[in-house]
Amino acid sequence: MTTTRTGTATATASIPTQSTYQNRVADYWNAEENPVNLELGRIDDMYHHHYGVGAADRSVLDEKNPDRRDERITAELHRLEQAQAELLASHLGDLKPTDRVFDAGCGRGGGSVVANARYGCHADGVTISAKQADFANSQARGRGIDDKVRYHHRNMLDTGFTSGAYAASWNNESTMYVELDLLFAEHARLLRRGGRYAVITGCYNDTYGQASREVSLINAHYICDIHPRSEYFRAMSRNRLVPVHVEDLTEAALPYWELRQEAAHLVTGIEETFVTAYRNGSFQYLLIVADRV
Repeated sequence: MTTTRTGTATATASIPTQSTYQNRVADYWNAEENPVNLELGRIDDMYHHHYGVGAADRSVLDEKNPDRRDERITAELHRLEQAQAELLASHLGDLKPTDRVFDAGCGRGGGSVVANARYGCHADGVTISAKQADFANSQARGRGIDDKVRYHHRNMLDTGFTSGAYAASWNNESTMYVELDLLFAEHARLLRRGGRYAVITGCYNDTYGQASREVSLINAHYICDIHPRSEYFRAMSRNRLVPVHVEDLTEAALPYWELRQEAAHLVTGIEETFVTAYRNGSFQYLLIVADRV
């Protein structure tokens, strides 16, 4: 157990991992050095661990100089990822600089930086990876925002943070690593009444049937367990989170993956699987915004 000061109260945080599976996930992210995450982040020191949305500028593929072509593709993918982060942040409500927000599964920290830049708010990011937390805190210090943006090596299912201390919270492509009821119970505990929760996630389409072959391949690639779309709404209703906005981002996500397929210096081997799953309808990319009642 560790004791840490958060806001005005002292909270006791549980050890980060609680199962063999979570240990495997932590090991994966502690060892991860994927160029598609690192090369994009190095452009402006804004590191994301999610995908992009919006129309892609495919003219970058016409660049004749091979090195310059790679640079332009990398920059365009990063722009699309930044657009996704900005989209999520825009749905966090009417936040003030004195408000606190919670970034669940923060990765290398880009989402909290985006929220702080937009609202001037305080942000606490949580990751199960000690390496990611150290990296993100170093980035915050380098930006001179470490007085407001902090990252913690904790479990997002049991943070130890003060109940009702947060005006908004979110998950950005991290829900597939946890049980939704446990996750939403923690968000509901942390959020004040009327607080805003937002999530962008990949989920499998229940109307298609069971999880498709492509969804199973994505699970194996990332050591995760993608949930069915319907379970998000059931679990929210059981945990005092009432959806106020739902947006299907599947079509908006396709250009990112189609461009990434062309990036030989960044491909991970899962790109075609994502494109196929989006196109055949078995996999969807959703934004869900909910109020805590």
